[in-house]
Amino acid sequence: MNENEGFLSEQELAELRKEIEALTGSGDGGVFDNGSAADKPRPENQILNDIAEEANLSPLTIEENGSYVKVASDGMSAWLYLTVPSMGKDNYNMEELKDFLNKNGVVTGYHRSNLAAMIKKKVYEREILVAQGQPATDGKDGYFEYKFDTEQRKAPKVMENGKVDYTNMSSLQNVRKGDIVAIYHHAEEGQDGYDVKGKVLTANRVKEVPPLKSSPAISNEANPDVYVAMKDGKIELKNGRIDIQALHEINGDVTLITGRVEFFGDVIITGNVESGVMIRAGRNIEIRGTVEAVNLFAGGDIILGRGIQGAQKAKVSARGSVFADFIEHTVVVAGGVVQANTILNSRISTDAEVILTGKKGAIIGGYTHAFMGITATEVGNPAEVRTVVHVGCEKEIYTKHQSAKVTETALSDEIKEIMEELTVIYGKKKAGKISELMEDRLKSLEAKISTYKKDLEESTRERVKMEELISKGQKSEIQISGNIYRGTVIGMAQVQMPIEHSTCFMKYYQQKGMIESSVLAFSAS
Repeated sequence: MNENEGFLSEQELAELRKEIEALTGSGDGGVFDNGSAADKPRPENQILNDIAEEANLSPLTIEENGSYVKVASDGMSAWLYLTVPSMGKDNYNMEELKDFLNKNGVVTGYHRSNLAAMIKKKVYEREILVAQGQPATDGKDGYFEYKFDTEQRKAPKVMENGKVDYTNMSSLQNVRKGDIVAIYHHAEEGQDGYDVKGKVLTANRVKEVPPLKSSPAISNEANPDVYVAMKDGKIELKNGRIDIQALHEINGDVTLITGRVEFFGDVIITGNVESGVMIRAGRNIEIRGTVEAVNLFAGGDIILGRGIQGAQKAKVSARGSVFADFIEHTVVVAGGVVQANTILNSRISTDAEVILTGKKGAIIGGYTHAFMGITATEVGNPAEVRTVVHVGCEKEIYTKHQSAKVTETALSDEIKEIMEELTVIYGKKKAGKISELMEDRLKSLEAKISTYKKDLEESTRERVKMEELISKGQKSEIQISGNIYRGTVIGMAQVQMPIEHSTCFMKYYQQKGMIESSVLAFSAS
């Protein structure tokens, strides 16, 4: 083993002496000679600075000393974390911090007061919010403020005793000439925003609404944004147009002496309507008294405040809904809801729902069909009178569907045969000139296939329409929250289920072509 192993060489000793001399500022030999370094003490920070200078080192920059910038994922906020300045550096300054933020992508939205506080109070080793973006402020599109209720559908009032009051129900809203009916509010521009990285956040672009279409309401010259009614009548909003229709109101009874009542607008009768009268209205019919065996036709809704006793002669037809206190011995056809307290020995058909309201809420006798569903409290009666309630598609829909399928298949076969013959003729024509007779045959086949294709498209549309109705009808239900008496027949699509034993609180629905049932939860309210 080398006896000098583990000891410094002469050269290493010489280099060490030079380093010590540099640290202490001593002369030749430093602490190894008897110089006067001890007589000249030096401040510790000066020694460290001298060490840094001699080693040609600078204090760590803010990028190097562990400080960092954190930016939120949406770019709307930024936080700064500062470490204690490295040896040889007194403190940070504003320019240095902003430059550091800028290098980390934070270029705007600086929170100057927080930055100044971090510098002044020497806030270190904590994340401080130093920049925040400005969200875009969305503007508002122009809009009309209507001074009348644009919702035309009204619901009957349910009284505390459980009865439903149809007498005060009306879908009519009247205005007088000169009434303000609408005010236009102009669009309000939004304001663009920005995130801390300088990205512009664009506000939504607003738009003005075109003036109201030509209608019996115009804006006045003093303020073109204010619309006033130009005549008396019933007002409603239809397809962006204020419509004011004249209202035909009969104060009193309508008898056979009055005869036939026809009006393109709304008809209101405050009294009773006797048997034999026919009333036609382009819009709504409202009768506040009793109604006997009459014929009513409305392009909108029909409201019978005290019901109808049809004596098996009355017919009520509405494109909209039918509301009545009771319906007895009457045929009702509606596009919308049929709603009443009681339906007795009547034939009801609607494309929407049949809803029985009030404590009675009963369907007794007759045939009640509702495409979308039936809700009632009671169906049938203890006398077991035959009462049929049906939902979903009736037989007619299935017949139309089957007919469309048969026609579609037949036309497809015809088109296929014609195409085969046409292919042969086209081939001959391409090969050379064909005879005049064959040319006529070609034109005849082309005309025929064009007609067949149109018929096929129509049959396909009909089939698809029927299939959509059948599918939609399969979701309809019958809900009875009270008694269902023996003698009742539950019908769904093409399936019927007679009620052999009286029951209660049931829901009936379709599943895989069958009628299924489940018990409704009882409510004493």
